[in-house]
Amino acid sequence: MSLPPQPISPLDGRYRPAVEALGEHLSEAGLNRARVHIEVEWLLFLTEHRLFGTEPVDAEQARALRQWADDFGQPEIDRLADLEATTRHDVKAVEYLVRERLAAQGLGAVAELTHFACTSEDVNNLAYALTIRAAVHEVWLPRLRDVLDGLRGLVAVGRDLPMLARTHGQPATPTTIGKEFAVFVARAERVRDRVQGVVPLAKFSGATGTFAAHLAADPDADWPALSREFVTRLGLAWNPLTTQIESHDWQAELFQAIAHENRILHNLCTDVWTYISLGYLTQVPQEGATGSSTMPHKVNPIRFENAEANLELSSALLDSLAATLVTSRLQRDLTDSTTQRNIGVALGHSLLALDNLARGLGEVAVAPEVLAADLDANWEVLAEAIQTVIRAEVTAGRSSIADPYALLKELTRGKRVGPDELRAFVTGLDIGEDAKRRLLELTPSGYTGLAAELTGYLD
Repeated sequence: MSLPPQPISPLDGRYRPAVEALGEHLSEAGLNRARVHIEVEWLLFLTEHRLFGTEPVDAEQARALRQWADDFGQPEIDRLADLEATTRHDVKAVEYLVRERLAAQGLGAVAELTHFACTSEDVNNLAYALTIRAAVHEVWLPRLRDVLDGLRGLVAVGRDLPMLARTHGQPATPTTIGKEFAVFVARAERVRDRVQGVVPLAKFSGATGTFAAHLAADPDADWPALSREFVTRLGLAWNPLTTQIESHDWQAELFQAIAHENRILHNLCTDVWTYISLGYLTQVPQEGATGSSTMPHKVNPIRFENAEANLELSSALLDSLAATLVTSRLQRDLTDSTTQRNIGVALGHSLLALDNLARGLGEVAVAPEVLAADLDANWEVLAEAIQTVIRAEVTAGRSSIADPYALLKELTRGKRVGPDELRAFVTGLDIGEDAKRRLLELTPSGYTGLAAELTGYLD
């Protein structure tokens, strides 16, 4: 017995609730709605400029036409499917749909201005620019903001909480857990600003980017100026030098920046997973949730593991998009057509990861008692402070100890050294009394330098 039609991608199945907002923009329907919007605006633009003896479309008729484009929904989706079954061309189907609407509104006199002098890519590159920008700014960036808010909350909670650092996985100079999360905030916000700063470029210049058909139709019109005006009205940056296609370099820049953000967050996932494993962070059990199908006690870090995997998938797709979209044979090939249809998939995996991260960060709590116990079990990390103070004392002429580093290495390397042993060692050192006093007062939890104060650089 065969199953009824099922989604192949988990983004359209299991994970749909977390990513469905992207479908408003980066679905086939979202792309077609943008195409309809552009076709309508181009026709109205041409009449507004009274080209070819036209008069501006009546204000109420223009309003109704724009409202129809804005209300693009299931009837238009279904009709486009019927039209494309005949045209075998998606943009041509959009043109015919707009012509039908013009006829229905009694605007048949200007119907020939639908898709006027346009190659399909004139419409497509504008549609992708609008839909990608909307998806990133209205869906992806707000969810990233939720992750950053969660991180900033952990920074505030952990600002003054000492934590044993673990360079190379080994006990190292203490920090605060808040400072370590602040590092991720600073990294992620810097790359977020790069994402926000990418300016979508667009072309609107005909079959090979030369305005040839435009000029043939009206040699007296300033077509580059008209093209620039139309593109910038849509809130996009005009690209005057293109082939049939806009070269997609801005998309490559955007996808590389998002992939970079993904990788920073991937690093966050692996660190949070490790902090949970060490007990530095605890997971707040969710009502009714099961951690393991056989071990009832477990609360697995599934949010961070799921995010980690989806960030890897997203980055791989974004890398591929950035690498392939910048190449087109001669003046045009169609490799970008199918490639760009996967932009939603690439951003979908990233959005799913952001959703899991935001939820995961809201389901963890810092465990101060575990942090404190770990520090108290590793007094040998003060060896750095002791040998550094001795060096300063030798330089100042208050000590004659030779090779302070070797002295502390002999005492501590590969060994557990307790507070009594360390203090006895300091008491016997040939250093100034003030330096000796500072070292005797030092504890692992007090050896965090300016870690807490450094979090202030986020403000």
